[in-house]
Amino acid sequence: MNFFTVSAFVIYFTISAGESCTDITENLQYSCIGRNLSYIPPSIPSSIQTLDFSFNILKHLQKTVFPVLPFLRVLDLSRCQVKHIENDTFYNVKNLTTLILTGNPIRHFGPGFLNSLHNLQRLILVDVGLSSLQIQINNLTKLEELRVGTNNIQSMSLPPFMSIFKDFSLLDLHANNISIIKANHTVVFQEIGRNMTLILSRNPLLHIEPGAFKDIYLRELDIRSAFASSAAQKAGLQALHGLNVKRLKFGKYKDDYRIFSSDADYLDGLCFINFHEVYYYMKERYDVKINIFRCMINATIVAVKSGIIREIANLPFNEIKELYFISNQLDTVPGKQLSHLHTLEKLVFTNNVATQIPDFIDMPRLQYVDLSSNQITLTLCCSFFSGTPHLRYLNLSLNPQIGLSVGTFDGLDSLEILDFHCTKVVGMGHQSPFCNLKYLRYLDVSYSSVTFTNIYCFYGLSNLNILKIAGNNFQGDVERYLFNNLTLLEHLDMSYCRVVELHPNSFKNLQRLRLLNLRGNNLMTIDFLDLPDLKRLTSLYVDKNSITSIPLHVLQKLPTNLSEFDLSSNPIDCSCSQTDFILWIIQKQKVLKQPKNIFCKTLSPSSDFRATDFDIDSCVHKKRLTIVLSVCFVTVVVLLSFLVYRFQFYLQYCCILLRGYRSPGQQECSYDAFVIFSSYDEVWVMNELMENLENGVPPIQLCLHMRDFQAGKSIASNIIDEGIMGSRKIVVVVSQHFIESAWCRFEFELAQSRFMMERNANIIIIILEDVEEKKTKKVFGLHKHLKKNTYLKWSRDPLSNMRFWIRLRKAIIATNH
Repeated sequence: MNFFTVSAFVIYFTISAGESCTDITENLQYSCIGRNLSYIPPSIPSSIQTLDFSFNILKHLQKTVFPVLPFLRVLDLSRCQVKHIENDTFYNVKNLTTLILTGNPIRHFGPGFLNSLHNLQRLILVDVGLSSLQIQINNLTKLEELRVGTNNIQSMSLPPFMSIFKDFSLLDLHANNISIIKANHTVVFQEIGRNMTLILSRNPLLHIEPGAFKDIYLRELDIRSAFASSAAQKAGLQALHGLNVKRLKFGKYKDDYRIFSSDADYLDGLCFINFHEVYYYMKERYDVKINIFRCMINATIVAVKSGIIREIANLPFNEIKELYFISNQLDTVPGKQLSHLHTLEKLVFTNNVATQIPDFIDMPRLQYVDLSSNQITLTLCCSFFSGTPHLRYLNLSLNPQIGLSVGTFDGLDSLEILDFHCTKVVGMGHQSPFCNLKYLRYLDVSYSSVTFTNIYCFYGLSNLNILKIAGNNFQGDVERYLFNNLTLLEHLDMSYCRVVELHPNSFKNLQRLRLLNLRGNNLMTIDFLDLPDLKRLTSLYVDKNSITSIPLHVLQKLPTNLSEFDLSSNPIDCSCSQTDFILWIIQKQKVLKQPKNIFCKTLSPSSDFRATDFDIDSCVHKKRLTIVLSVCFVTVVVLLSFLVYRFQFYLQYCCILLRGYRSPGQQECSYDAFVIFSSYDEVWVMNELMENLENGVPPIQLCLHMRDFQAGKSIASNIIDEGIMGSRKIVVVVSQHFIESAWCRFEFELAQSRFMMERNANIIIIILEDVEEKKTKKVFGLHKHLKKNTYLKWSRDPLSNMRFWIRLRKAIIATNH
């Protein structure tokens, strides 16, 4: 547990095998509860201020048990099986202010066991087997509290030297065996002062000597269940005459069945005790009518708890300021009886069975009214309080039903706190009943079956600081405008309202908001925080929603003052696509509330894998691998695209070949020769080649692309089907333009492919004009073909020209037969 600071953190350190303590507040507060230790761990730093060593084993206490701990202030040795305490045991921890030895079966106290503890202020020896208050504590001059309850002490007489203990303020003697109190038992109390609390509850008192407490001044006296019988209690109250006490607690505990009074004057002894505050714990029903309050008329605070009272006749108080009726089964709020109490400031009437509220008339000082946990059902509230113009606090929570309408709170302009939680509130969601409550700071209508349909429900609450509407409903997008006028709101609770989505404008005017509770809704995102309106937000609760992830841009715009963010119990997506979010969770564990309860539910609804344990590094490796594979894939695609583009003609040729290769011997050829030439050489082909071959004897049918290719068919298919595969011979007209033409090169290379498959010299090359040797190498296979095969060369010389045509015709016709 943490005794000193909310920001304490826990560090575990190992002392030896199986032994450890917990550092609650670093180097200041340690807990070794129930570690089965038989010695104080030497690893505890000397700077420690609080040490809880309860439920261990230290049977024998002596000086060597404790290391030197000069700053130790609080030492708890409860239930450590201590049996012997030697002199100067606490020398090494001499600066203690609190020593707790509860529940140890101590058989021996060394007469000087507390000699070193000059600064001790609180000594707790509950249930240690004490039989007397005559213990050696004379050096404890700064002692403020001595708690020795649940022992076998038979006398409340304090040692005489305690009369100089001017700071002594509490003596707890509950559950001992004190049966008689005499005047000489209270001598020290008369000398100590007026600031003392005396607890005598659960003792079997039989007799108090009359006057034993006369002229004694106590801050508080607790005598609940402190008498052996009802007769002893009646006589004991009378014997307390002359006692002056600020706060008197009497009656009995729930499990005390010893006292059942049937005397009407049972409480008359209270008339002779001077008290300001009285707390009466009845725990019973009287067989006769008892005027409970007759002897309380001068009290300023009166509380009656846990009795069976059906009605209250009158309340004869003169100076009453606070009045409590708690768990008494009263079926009527005592309005008429209260109306004359002009001094009453606070009324608490809770856990009764009242169904209606009477009119509160002429109560000018009444500021606080708590009517919670009754059976009140009202069709219209709250005109009953018209006589309480200064009412500041009104609590009607935990009742069946309250009806509200316009003008409900007329006359209650001073109201600052209004609580209806867990009471069905009718009429609130459709109108604004709060128009005149300009000073209201706190409004709670949680779990009140309200459906907000009107955007002006909170109109008039210009000074509202805290609004709790948990467990209610919204119609349409009313929540987008509902809070527009609440510019001073600092705390908003919208938990368990079944909200699916929130618009950023819902909170655009709430620039002072510090706490926003959206727990238990159906939110899938908190994108509404993307806008910079909630700069002062320090606490945000979105646990138990349906949030799987939060985008990085939203996380980066979270309010800089945010110190408590509860994201637990959401189905967090722990995947490599959310590494930014998971990394944020890991880094913000000091801000996140319950970070250990943020589980990766996307893995499995029942998964107990924590988001803080997610391996971010594995995602980095996967990401790198993905990048590498992506780069490789893109590179391959680009390379393949380039190759496809570069060799697109050949690929088309391969596809055509895959459909089934037909050799000239297996098909009928439509042409004698397919002519491959550049379009720049078309004049020579038409005027010379076609004229001499097709018009000669016998005529040779040529395949010319501009004349014989089928319209609508791809060029590549025409080249292969009509030209190369549909002709017996291939005539290649080589010129400078031929070398530069991509189509010519493509056609020639396809022709070579046929040549390689058939092994026949079906390619006839005509050199139309001289081309440099190095340029012929630009056409794949041309240079090599010219080196190994005979070719024809065109010449304008008539004799050479005649031989050229004879040889060409012969070459074309030669293998056709």
